Amino acid sequence: MNGLVMLVVSAVVLFIAYIFYGRYLANKWGIDPKRKTPAYEFEDDVDYVPTSPSVVFGHQFASIAGAGPINGPIIAAMFGWLPVLLWIIIGGIFFGAVQDLASLYASVRNKGKTIGYIIELYIGRTGKNLFLIFVWLFSILVVAAFADIVAGTFAGFDAAGVGVKANASVASTSSLFVVAAVFLGLFIRKRKPGGLFSAVIAVILLSTCVAFGIFFPLYIGKAVWLYLVFAYVLIASVTPIWALIQPRDYLNSFLLVAMIAASFIGIIFARPSINIPAFSGFVINGQYLFPILFVTVACGAVSGFHSLVASGTTSKQINNEKYILPISYGAMLVECLLAVIALIAVGSLAVGGKLPQGTPPMIFANATASFLSGLGLGKDLVYTLITLSISAFALTSLDSVARVGRLAFQEFFISEGKLGPVSAFFSNKITATICTLLLGYSLAIVGYQNIWPLFGSANQLLAALALISCAVFLKRTNRQGTALYAPMIIMLAVTFTALFFTIKAKWAKLFGDGEFLFALDGLQLIFAVLLLVLGIIVAAAGLSKITSKPKQTA
Repeated sequence: MNGLVMLVVSAVVLFIAYIFYGRYLANKWGIDPKRKTPAYEFEDDVDYVPTSPSVVFGHQFASIAGAGPINGPIIAAMFGWLPVLLWIIIGGIFFGAVQDLASLYASVRNKGKTIGYIIELYIGRTGKNLFLIFVWLFSILVVAAFADIVAGTFAGFDAAGVGVKANASVASTSSLFVVAAVFLGLFIRKRKPGGLFSAVIAVILLSTCVAFGIFFPLYIGKAVWLYLVFAYVLIASVTPIWALIQPRDYLNSFLLVAMIAASFIGIIFARPSINIPAFSGFVINGQYLFPILFVTVACGAVSGFHSLVASGTTSKQINNEKYILPISYGAMLVECLLAVIALIAVGSLAVGGKLPQGTPPMIFANATASFLSGLGLGKDLVYTLITLSISAFALTSLDSVARVGRLAFQEFFISEGKLGPVSAFFSNKITATICTLLLGYSLAIVGYQNIWPLFGSANQLLAALALISCAVFLKRTNRQGTALYAPMIIMLAVTFTALFFTIKAKWAKLFGDGEFLFALDGLQLIFAVLLLVLGIIVAAAGLSKITSKPKQTA
C-alpha cells in the first residue's frame, strides 16, 4: 500500500463526510444562528467568554488532539493497517465526530453546562453524581499522566546526566509560549482585531518563540519540571480563560496545523510504502482485535475526553451556534487525518512487516523527519519541531483536562438553592483546583502507570455515556437522535468486553494463575470493577429514558 494514496483517499472521504453527514445532523437537530449562546447569556469574563470562531476552533482542536491520535494508531498497527484505517475513518465520521457535535450542541442548549448537568436534568441526580465522580477521577489520571509526559519532553538531561538539546529547546519554546499567550490574550481582549490580523500576530509570536527556543535551550531536570508544570496548571485552571488557556491554545493550533501540513507535504513528496501487512490476525501477542483495536486507537476515532472539553470549556466560548459544526465535527475529522498520518508514519518505518522500535512520538517524529529530508530540511531540526508539536498537544490537553476536573468537582457540590458552608467551600474554584491537582501530583509521583492500562477503557466508557446522555437530551427535546444509537451500543459493547477481559485476567492471577501484585494487579482489578459497575448503572438509567416518552422541549 502506498502512503500517499492512503492519505489522499482518507482526506477526500473525511471532507465529503463533513459536507454531507455533518451538515445533515446540524440541520436535523436545528442549529440556530439567531439564538443567543451561553457565552453571552452568562458572560463572566472567566469561563463564559464570547470568542471568535477561529480562536475557539484552536482551543477545541488543540485540547482534544493530545498525543492520542499519534499513540493509538501506531500501537494498534500490530493488527495491520487495514482494520486501523477502517476504524479511524468509520469511527471518526459516525462515532467520534457525532459525539463531539452532539456534546457541544447539547451543552450550548443547556446553559453551557457539562454532560453531568445534562445527565441530572434528563436522567437524574444519582446518575449525575456518579458521572461527575468518574469524570473527576478520570481527570486526575489524565493530569498525572500528561504532566509526567510533558515534564519528560522538557527534561534537559537524560538518566546519565547528559544534556538533551532537543528537549531543552522544547522546554524553552513552550515556556515562551506562555508569555506570548498572555500578551496575545490581552491584545485580542483590548484591541479586538479581526481574524486575519490575529492570525498574523499569532504566527509572528509563534515563530519568534520557536526561534528563541532552538537557539536558547533551557536545561532543567525532569523533577523540577514536574513542579513547574503543576504550578502552571494551577494558575491556568483558575485564571480567566481568555487570559491564558484560550490564546495559548490558539497559538498551539497553528503549530499543530503546521505539523499536520508538513507531514502531509512530506508524504506527497516521499510517497512512502506501508511496510506492514494489511491484516495481521484477530489475535496478536495475546490481544484480541475486538475490543483492543477500538480501545487502543481511541482519540483517532472516538474519545470520551472530547465530550468533556466540548461541554466543559468550548461551549462557554461559542458566540454563534452556526460555528458549532466546524468547531466540533470539523475538528474531530482533522484529528482523524492526523491519525491516518500516524499510521502511515509507523508503516513507512516498518521493516519486513515488523514494527519499528521506540515510543510512538519518537516513531512519528523520525518518520516525519525522514519524509521532509527530501526537501532539504535537516532531520535534527524537523525532529525538534515535531517533538515540540507533540509536547504542545500534551500540554494543551493537560491544562484543559485540569480545568474540566475542577469544573466537575465544583458541579458535584453545587445544587439548586442556597449552598451550605461545606458545599460553598468545596465548590470554590481554588479549592476544587487544589484538590484535583494534589491528587494528580501524588499519582504522578507514586506511579500512574499502574492503572494507566485502563485509560483506554475509561475513555471509551466515557464516550458511551456521553452518547447516551446526548441521545436522551435529543429524545426528551423531540429531536432525532437515531444517529447516536448504534455508536452508543457498540461503544458499550467495546468497553464492557475490555473491562471483562481485564477483570477475568486479574481475578485469575489473584487465585494462583501467576504472581498477583496489589500495587499493579489489585489497583487495576478494583478500578475495572468500579468502571464496570458505574457504566452499568448510568447506562441503564440513560437507556430507560431513551425508551420513555418525551416530556419537554428546549
